[in-house]
Amino acid sequence: MNRALPAVRLRVPTHEDAFAWHRVFDDPEVMEFHGGRSAELSVYEELTARQRRHDAELGFCLWTMTDEAGRVIGFTGAQPWAPDWGPRGEIEIGWRLGRAHWGKGYVTAAAHMTLGRLRAAGVPKVVAMVRPGNERSVAVTRRLGMDLAETFPHPRLPEEALCFRLDLRGSTTIDYTE
Repeated sequence: MNRALPAVRLRVPTHEDAFAWHRVFDDPEVMEFHGGRSAELSVYEELTARQRRHDAELGFCLWTMTDEAGRVIGFTGAQPWAPDWGPRGEIEIGWRLGRAHWGKGYVTAAAHMTLGRLRAAGVPKVVAMVRPGNERSVAVTRRLGMDLAETFPHPRLPEEALCFRLDLRGSTTIDYTE
């Protein structure tokens, strides 16, 4: 049985979104696969500024995700893979959602919107890097039609990072318009 996905909107992050992201992600469960603890506000200030640059230069970024009432609930989008390990030079799709909004379909809806925007920007393929054990993110990759393609040794952790791939040239996704 498929349930209807919630209404979600994506927008280029503002400077004020750094404060919202900091607040929404200030939860050990949310940060379990992202360093395990809350990041400083300055991390989100730099991240939102970088995303504004990505949007201006590339036509895509990690967009701020809002719910039906316009509340910031997380981010979903894509950006070039920046670390010097893993799928260097590729475009990574990613997401992070506040704990209060888990299990409602927001990430799936927003990630489908992201794929549509990436196709429109001419991006031919995407990757999603997921840590082992992050079953919620693995489930999202499956809903997007991504396949586990390879693993990469993690440079700081004793584990292999999972790399899921999707060719955007032949696949289709549901159009979740805003």
